[in-house]
Amino acid sequence: KYDNAPMPHSVFFKGGYAVHATNFVKRLGQPASHGCVRLHPVNAADFYQLVEIFGPANTRIVIVK
Repeated sequence: KYDNAPMPHSVFFKGGYAVHATNFVKRLGQPASHGCVRLHPVNAADFYQLVEIFGPANTRIVIVK
């Protein structure tokens, strides 16, 4: 499913999708994955750390199209 793509700082949610970092920052804001939410590496690291601190049960991920 992930084509062995690197997914640093992954936070998984609904059905195996994840919020994770990408090194292809020029493509942010454009569809480029299998449905995951891609973030700049700095933002992904911050988000991952916040989820570690507050826990997945206290984290809500809302996708708005």
